[in-house]
Amino acid sequence: LRFDEKVRVVVFKSEVKGVFCAGADLKERAKMDDAEVGHFVKRLRNLMDEIAALPVPTIAAIDGYALGGGLELALACDLRVAASSAKMGLIETTRGLLPGAGGTQRLPRCVGIGLAKELIFTGKQIDGQQAFSMGLVNHTVPQNEEGDAAYQRALTLAKEILPQAPFAVKMGKLAINRGMEVDIASGMAIEGMCYAQNIPTRDRQEGMAAFREKRPPQFIGK
Repeated sequence: LRFDEKVRVVVFKSEVKGVFCAGADLKERAKMDDAEVGHFVKRLRNLMDEIAALPVPTIAAIDGYALGGGLELALACDLRVAASSAKMGLIETTRGLLPGAGGTQRLPRCVGIGLAKELIFTGKQIDGQQAFSMGLVNHTVPQNEEGDAAYQRALTLAKEILPQAPFAVKMGKLAINRGMEVDIASGMAIEGMCYAQNIPTRDRQEGMAAFREKRPPQFIGK
């Protein structure tokens, strides 16, 4: 996906009704020794980092349970859409663990330190509406009979992104992600570098021409 220029947006959904991702298999984990557990979690953390580093926008469609590593997967995405009946939580402390695939870092960056600490310390589960109220998800929707309401809303959101200039969107994502990790002066420099890369693109010229000619732009990602 990283190198496929035809890919504009990636939507993560589950094929299992009622479950987005239930996290690690604790029965499997129980059979591992300490070294194996450490290696497993490191690989999981690397996977989440790879998802977060995808150059195109990513959307998690949470139609059911997103617990532990399942919520960490959703947090690794740029945007999240949840059914109001979905259940989310970093429940690791209820099993003698702590989030190990990015949850302790991405959740506070998403909802703030106080709420993140409360959710991680208590291991509580929240529904889609509660997640929306605290900014954990971008949209919440009532679940439908098919059980894919979040996925359908995620597709609608993806279709809002698709017409926009692909390279500009990629540079926007890069500027935001890198800029959030540094002070604002450094972030401004990052934005400037990303903007400079966008200036010579054919899509920028097309955007200007379409505005002058009062027509929809036809972006090609170049």
